[in-house]
Amino acid sequence: MVNWLAEVEQRKDALIEDLFRLLKIPSVREDELATVEAPVGPGPLAALEEFMRMAEEDGFTTKQFGPWAGRIEIGQGEQLLGILGHVDVVPVGTGWDTDPFEPVIIDNKIFARGSSDDKGPTVAAYFAIKILRELGIEFNQRIHLIIGTDEESGWQCMDYYFANAEMPDFGFSPDAVFPIINGEKGNVSATFTFDSGEFSTGDLRLASFNAGLRPNMVPQDATAIVKGENLEAINEAFKAFVKEAQLKGSTVTVGDTLELELIGKAAHGSTPDKGVNAATYLANFLKQYNYDQQSAQDFLQILGDKLHLDFAGEKIGVNAKHEVMGELSMNVGIANYSMTDGGSIDANFRYPVGTDPETILAAIERNVADFVVSVTTDEGKEPHYVPADDPLVKTLLEVYENQTGEKGFEMTIGGGTYGRLMPRGVAYGALFPDSVDTMHQANEFLAVDDLLRATAIYAEAIYRLTR
Repeated sequence: MVNWLAEVEQRKDALIEDLFRLLKIPSVREDELATVEAPVGPGPLAALEEFMRMAEEDGFTTKQFGPWAGRIEIGQGEQLLGILGHVDVVPVGTGWDTDPFEPVIIDNKIFARGSSDDKGPTVAAYFAIKILRELGIEFNQRIHLIIGTDEESGWQCMDYYFANAEMPDFGFSPDAVFPIINGEKGNVSATFTFDSGEFSTGDLRLASFNAGLRPNMVPQDATAIVKGENLEAINEAFKAFVKEAQLKGSTVTVGDTLELELIGKAAHGSTPDKGVNAATYLANFLKQYNYDQQSAQDFLQILGDKLHLDFAGEKIGVNAKHEVMGELSMNVGIANYSMTDGGSIDANFRYPVGTDPETILAAIERNVADFVVSVTTDEGKEPHYVPADDPLVKTLLEVYENQTGEKGFEMTIGGGTYGRLMPRGVAYGALFPDSVDTMHQANEFLAVDDLLRATAIYAEAIYRLTR
């Protein structure tokens, strides 16, 4: 029997070298730089092309699908195993101790944006295939390692890919945690829109409010500018608020203008309780004052009260629970307001079987009926579940148990992975139950030992799945 971990450890330096090639590319979606040739900006396309170049250098057959996706092919057989990863990353944000696109190993951890989500795990799966090929093992099924470029936003890459390519019979996405993710909640976003409206009497004017980078990230930073009199009292109250909440904040006063900044903690939007949402906290402070626009008052009341510290969505009536999939979760990812253009709030919901986007929208509308606001939802994604007795799930859990000595078990997450695109698709690693999850956070890292262990698991899993 092959000692998979020993084979990986022999190739440790080459594995890290290939990973660093990708981590150095700032592959954040940049719509303002989008072109026909690079529809989500130059960074994701550059990372995709580098991955394809790396595979070609290693002698693999590759195929690129426009600027959206790429594929690495190997094996022969009737069945098709799909392994779906991505090379785009979320924005950097603030709070980094190192350059997020100059990967560095500190205390046996690889620090860089994308190290754990999802360049590190995708390279681990790629290297697992390389190891199997180098060992002369025949693949009795076809394998497609599929690389996307828009996972952190709209998944347009996979829309394009599967409109032009074959759907795998089964497979996994290395973009979550072990032992396995065989259930994924539904995913829908609601946008609260506030028209600017007329000015009236009020103590303050909310000139602007800005927070958030992506709907699937907990906002780490929030800023607001208010205008009016008695700003010193507001300044002192804000300092007391920041101290009581054990957060970081700052203010700048110039004449009749006060700028406030609040710093929370970023986290993945599927686990909002693990972050500190700077947007809702700042609105929670500001909502106590009287503003000269009803739209500003309503914006702050909904953001700072209805949506504040309510990760299950109880205040807006959307809470739901399923015995296997668990509870609905809510993340406020983006919140913006200006006195001339009005405001918007983007709330993202990860929901279990038993509710749906229509039910969620109706509940929100009932619970914000007293405010001047309109609410819309996007198309979203339905819940996905592969039964525990499916051969794919059983095999992957057996491999996990064999490699770790730990008992495997099925799990459902709020996060959405490419695994859900395949009828028999799951998410599988690369983080372990004892790993520190820094996805979408400042100082994102992947432990070197976790990278090596995951690669060994992927190697055995691919071997077993292609017998």
